[in-house]
Amino acid sequence: MTTSVALIVGAGSGLSGALARACLRVGMAVALAARNTAKLAPLVAAGAQAFECDAAVPQAVAGLFAEVERKLGSPELVAFNASYRTRGPLVELDPAEVAKTLEVSAFAGFLVAQQAARRMVAAGRGSILLTGASASVKGYALSAPFAMGKFALRGLAQSMARELAPKGVHVAHFVIDGAIRSADGKRPARGPDSQLAPEAIAEAYLFAHHQPRSAWTWEIELRPWDETF
Repeated sequence: MTTSVALIVGAGSGLSGALARACLRVGMAVALAARNTAKLAPLVAAGAQAFECDAAVPQAVAGLFAEVERKLGSPELVAFNASYRTRGPLVELDPAEVAKTLEVSAFAGFLVAQQAARRMVAAGRGSILLTGASASVKGYALSAPFAMGKFALRGLAQSMARELAPKGVHVAHFVIDGAIRSADGKRPARGPDSQLAPEAIAEAYLFAHHQPRSAWTWEIELRPWDETF
């Protein structure tokens, strides 16, 4: 039996790590892509494979998918978790930093989704999961570049979902509306459930991946039970 492959781009130890472990638990082969793969050593020890990639470079993303395909097979689940932000008063923002925010948060998402879609449309199946944030739907003061990038990623997801769903490809955008609990063991001030547990988010991603196609959702909002919205 062929093993399903999950590819997580912009991988780190938090949400990506939880998703990698969840995929490994259900028997999937897991590929992790990041610019710095040294930080992925614990996940590699757990059974994942790491690939170096700058997701904002078209040739690098194309090469990543080709290498993953060669070593593990074509991914059936692709999650895009990369993001970058710069903050500050609008009139003081560095244009180069704003451009980088858009490049990593939105353009890289397009590059990854495009490579995934090419393979999944040909196969007639697969899930492309894009990680958003509160800024996907709410532009905060002093955070215009991040809102620009996340709004763009959400627009990409909505457009892709309408185009690709009839071709068998499930596209879902996740609004992570709240802080994600860190692995440092510190208890949040409002209590243990006042921040999103990365393991719980990962279960939502797998739920979306396994949704029957007669009842697909293109967007899921996740927030702690005591979060205001």
